[in-house]
Amino acid sequence: MKKVYLLQFFLLFFCAAKAQLLGTTPQFARETDNIIITMDANFGNKALLNYANTGDVYVHVGVITNLSTGPADWKHVPFEWSSNTAQNKASYLGNNKYSFTINNIRSFFNVTGTEYIQNIALLFRSGNGNTVQRNSNGGDMYIKLYGGDSLVVGLTQPYMQPYFVPIPETISKTVGETIAISGAANKPSTLNLYINDNLVQTAAAATVITANPVLNVAGNTRLKLEAVNGTDVRSQEITFMVNNAANIAPLPAGVRDGINYNPNNTEVTLVLYAPNKGRVCVIGEFAGSNWQENTAFQMNKTPDGNYWWKTITGLTPGTEYAFQYLVDGTLKVGEPYAEKILDPWNDQYISAATYPNLKAYPAGQTGIVSILQTAAPAYTWTIPNFSRPDKRSLMVYELLVRDFIATHNWQTLKDTLDYLKRIGINAIEIMPFNEFDGNESWGYNPAYFFAPDKYYGTKNSLKQFIDVCHSKGMAVVMDIALNHSTGSNPLAALYWNSATNETAADNPWFNVTARHPFNVFHDFNHEAAPTKYFTKRVIEHWLKEYKIDGYRYDLSKGFTQTYSIGNEALMAQYDASRVAIWKDYYNAQQAAATGTYAILEHFADNQEEKELSDYGMMFWGNSNHAFTEASMGWLDQSNFSWGLHTTRGWANPNLVTYMESHDEERVVYKNINFGNASGNYNIRDTATALKRSQLAAAFFLSMPGPKLIWQFGELGYDYSINYCENGTVNNDCRTNKKPIRWDYLQQARRYNIYKLYQKMGTLRFSTAYQHVFAAQNTQIEHGLDGAFKWMRLRSASDTSCLLVVGNFGLSTVTQQVNFPVTGNWFSYLDSTFISITATAQNVTLAPGEYIVYLNRNLLNINTNPVDPEEPEEPEEPVANEVLASVFPNPSAGKQAYIKINLPASGRVQASIFDGSGRPLGTIYDGTLARGVHNLPVNTRYTNAMKGLYWIKVVAGSATKTIKLVL
Repeated sequence: MKKVYLLQFFLLFFCAAKAQLLGTTPQFARETDNIIITMDANFGNKALLNYANTGDVYVHVGVITNLSTGPADWKHVPFEWSSNTAQNKASYLGNNKYSFTINNIRSFFNVTGTEYIQNIALLFRSGNGNTVQRNSNGGDMYIKLYGGDSLVVGLTQPYMQPYFVPIPETISKTVGETIAISGAANKPSTLNLYINDNLVQTAAAATVITANPVLNVAGNTRLKLEAVNGTDVRSQEITFMVNNAANIAPLPAGVRDGINYNPNNTEVTLVLYAPNKGRVCVIGEFAGSNWQENTAFQMNKTPDGNYWWKTITGLTPGTEYAFQYLVDGTLKVGEPYAEKILDPWNDQYISAATYPNLKAYPAGQTGIVSILQTAAPAYTWTIPNFSRPDKRSLMVYELLVRDFIATHNWQTLKDTLDYLKRIGINAIEIMPFNEFDGNESWGYNPAYFFAPDKYYGTKNSLKQFIDVCHSKGMAVVMDIALNHSTGSNPLAALYWNSATNETAADNPWFNVTARHPFNVFHDFNHEAAPTKYFTKRVIEHWLKEYKIDGYRYDLSKGFTQTYSIGNEALMAQYDASRVAIWKDYYNAQQAAATGTYAILEHFADNQEEKELSDYGMMFWGNSNHAFTEASMGWLDQSNFSWGLHTTRGWANPNLVTYMESHDEERVVYKNINFGNASGNYNIRDTATALKRSQLAAAFFLSMPGPKLIWQFGELGYDYSINYCENGTVNNDCRTNKKPIRWDYLQQARRYNIYKLYQKMGTLRFSTAYQHVFAAQNTQIEHGLDGAFKWMRLRSASDTSCLLVVGNFGLSTVTQQVNFPVTGNWFSYLDSTFISITATAQNVTLAPGEYIVYLNRNLLNINTNPVDPEEPEEPEEPVANEVLASVFPNPSAGKQAYIKINLPASGRVQASIFDGSGRPLGTIYDGTLARGVHNLPVNTRYTNAMKGLYWIKVVAGSATKTIKLVL
């Protein structure tokens, strides 16, 4: 009889091995048994599927014992991960199956004493360890061991996944179908099979049992195998869903993809585009669902088989409900159009200050879940109809919220707007803030395109930030990456090839492999109708729901199906199909919100950019290389005239030129580390490096057309784009966090850069010159080769002319330049006058020196960084004396500053008191260098209330008290 039992076990194992990830002989192995483990790479994560022709496969194995702290605590691991020996090599059986034999399990793992084995833990891997066969969830695989001679029973079909707590493989059944069931026991017993407590098969004195019953009832179904041996009764149960055939019904009128809210605030209709799927069920926190597949929440299928929809009723207005789609009984995905998601991995690190009362992730669930909420709290706009700045005159400030303010939230970001407004900024371009993978990111790893990332704050705090921007005349431009998405995106996950870890060939939205060499993650196919629909919905959403003023489209050159892998030049060539795609998207954007900006990061053939510019689109104009070469004093490649739209032959000034961006190295960093030198003039000296950045900025800000400034460029930010948090510089740290240096504003030599930006911003928006910088019939002439560079602007009537000259060389240069007209000219930056009697004039400039000449007297325009009444202090304060004053005073609603002139470096404390002497707070407490500093008085201490206040300044042993009137 013993041989018969072994034969029965072998046959059962052999059948199971053909259709499950792991199988063992014997099925119920004990510590002292020999065991044969068979792995089928057609199951699990399928990492080693079709790997046999690539190389050998090895086993990484250990045990979970009574001394292990949990499933991850492997004990007695006999082979290192990198060990490739005959002892841990798996045998290939053909058809993607491998086997590994362990003789006497306890001896193999050298387990001694009272320690005993509970599970074998194992993985199968490639020789280099880069490809690893695991469970379908990416976890380790386990084989349970059995002790003693007790009765053991187990199902052999449906097949079990080898998790630490085994669960069945997906069971997809509908009413009327049969289900194959088999089970086994290690001793002859009475074996019984039940479905929902109804006996369907029994076998007396048996070690195996089989059945193939018809499933007649829809709903959650319980399958039970029971073994009875005298008084010893053992059983195993699993549950699965039996579905009715999908109900076929057309979409209700007026709905579209995503979450459709009913006006009664108690119902939503969910619509999912998912062609060729067998069944879809809504699971979540709805009454009667409890995250289980349920016939009551099974979605209807449209007659064409493309859409699934379900109306959920009985919702409580204002309540947030978490939910997912369960597709074909196995795949859980979020709602692609969800405006809020919950992330089990990253939400825990979001502070309550940034996102108050964030809903907890539902216990016991896995993966990202979507949120729907009827009657969600509304935001009331104070500026419902914002008049956007002329795109020809945009001064754009690009920032990454994470690296701009330490709190990384919208609430704090709005407090910086006055600082930006003072340098002429009229548009804020924010790096991607739709939901991306992780928290601390540049945002170019998008996952959910309709949801603002919670790491920056709530939906309504974002709206308030945009509203405040608009109240100050500032547009908001959203940087968005629609070229690609991560695998967390439901559109990618819905049609996924787990064997290759990429989107599947039948994915309606994505290419399997990218069509161009710059792609990251998974490449959208923008010629596919589903992708076009989705993209236009994304474009519409942020314009209408959040009233943003336009987009900066990341990697817009990648919106093509023209194959250019390995050929960057081909990707940049004129592409008629790409032009058609962008004209279509631009039309959709203007239909959603007329006059909004479309700024493309294109870098393609000039003919293509010119055609799209003529159509109304704008383009990033990367002038980083030429400007940094000029600033560093390396002149061979320092001609930055390509930053002028006229040089490119464009009719419209739709070129958003920049010296720095998130993608480019910082000007001052390059000056300090790679600057040129001659004699005593060394650009790598920090003071010189900072002054050279002013020289570059004077030309940059004199160029007509829209401009872009990268965060803190106006303060001479000098940390590399590749700066690591440990202080080193490495390409791998490009997207790492960077130091936030608001304290630079308190350093005189950096504040001078800010003052230059402010003066040039004032000039650009003055009534006398605004039309010149908007390139409205402006004549632009230049000589931007060599050390001595010049650029000349003149209005059509010659009433407003500008000439900027600068010496980018390393020694004094004299050169003749032609002024546009004769007469009195104004040296704008130092407020001096010269009389030009002949247009040709010799100009002598020291290295790094620059002059901005105007033919209009702008002394009546406030060009001071704070206030024309800023008081002057002696150049050399006396030792043990602190020279301090407050300006403007009275402030008359303007920003107030403390001006301090220090005789020596040291600690400075500045405190504010109300009129009665009650302390309100500390304005500054830190170390300042010798010289002049301007410290802003934060109005949060005064609540902006008019009245008398006192400022106390302590520097070393000196103290000064100043009266401030608000």
